[in-house]
Amino acid sequence: MSDVDAVVYDANEIVTVEENGELGVYEDAAVAVVDGEVARIGSSGPVTREFPPENAAHAVDADGKAVIPGFVDPHTHALFAGDRSDEFESKLRGKTYQDILAEGGGILRTVRATRNAGDDQLLSNLLDHLDTMLAHGTTTVEVKSGYGLDTETELRMLDVIDRADDRHPVDVVPTFMGAHAVPEGREMEEYVTEVVEEQIPAVADQGVAEFCDVFCEEGVFDVPQSRRVLVTAAEQGMTPKVHAEELAHIGGTQLAADVGAASADHLLHSTEEDVDALVEAGVSPVLLPGTAFGLGADYADARTFLDAGAPVAIATDFNPNCYSQSMGFAASLACVEMGMTPAEALVAATKNAARAVDVEDGTGTLLEGTPGDLAVLDAPTYVHVPYNFGVNAVETVVKGGKVVADGGDVVESGEAVDRA
Repeated sequence: MSDVDAVVYDANEIVTVEENGELGVYEDAAVAVVDGEVARIGSSGPVTREFPPENAAHAVDADGKAVIPGFVDPHTHALFAGDRSDEFESKLRGKTYQDILAEGGGILRTVRATRNAGDDQLLSNLLDHLDTMLAHGTTTVEVKSGYGLDTETELRMLDVIDRADDRHPVDVVPTFMGAHAVPEGREMEEYVTEVVEEQIPAVADQGVAEFCDVFCEEGVFDVPQSRRVLVTAAEQGMTPKVHAEELAHIGGTQLAADVGAASADHLLHSTEEDVDALVEAGVSPVLLPGTAFGLGADYADARTFLDAGAPVAIATDFNPNCYSQSMGFAASLACVEMGMTPAEALVAATKNAARAVDVEDGTGTLLEGTPGDLAVLDAPTYVHVPYNFGVNAVETVVKGGKVVADGGDVVESGEAVDRA
């Protein structure tokens, strides 16, 4: 087999994300991937002379099309069982997220379904969602536990996440989130103690999570409880993340800054002081416009973060309450509802998203020497990602130099997507 993994050639434009966060746009361009990394990028003629497409294991004719880095989705709850589509209708009739949760729905309903599902079913569910994400251009994704809310099920979920990472082309970053809600029939402080004294040590002992997240929110975990969880997790080797200021402002953003979190996520109710604290602490703000869309809520103020120099990332927040696996749709909402430019949205969905999950190998940039993860659009320019909303603009996906999806289907499978 040739040592050239892939050559994508004759593209109308190839877009990179430079180290300074600006876009680089190569016209009439090609990119060659060798040993899983970008070896050359530039005008089609010189690149294809050095790396003839006919000598590559994968040759992609991108005539008239745009090529972008593969998306990085830095915030999802993609592992779960059950269906909550009826709650979508309830929200349309006026029920709030908190109303549904108080009635035993929401997270707690998914917890019941997830606890009752077998590992094989959970794995199949997650692999199916990863297929959809991959077909929409996502090549790296963060997946949280948090629908177990007991030690056994949280460990089961993290094991399934690990198995999915081994079997699927998408790189999966695991996050432990035992502090997602308080289980039915449990007292708040009692459960926080269980998370701190039982769940976190068990997860750390097995080494199955890179991050620990907490739902720091009114009516869920307050700032002192959240701090206790995150400090304990950090002491045991997990990097903190925080769901902050989604439904109300209670101080979660400042907590993220205080504990040196990798990211603070949601941030619909953050203040200018919160923004300054995140920037000073080097914490990535991850904005989730799909959540606001699904809740019919106000959107996060992206411009305030951008004007302060924060490395804004966007994510899908894919979960039963925000049922979208498409980073393209998140980018459309980021532009239309949060005032981001198409260029800012693309950076937020690639380089900055990788930063939010501590992926530091150049993923999300498509620069020479970085992973050969890219998406070929069925469109002439990257602007079509947010512009052509409601459909999938991605035609072909290359992961580490291999064509892994084409025309909306996962095509490079083998054991990777074997459901048996």
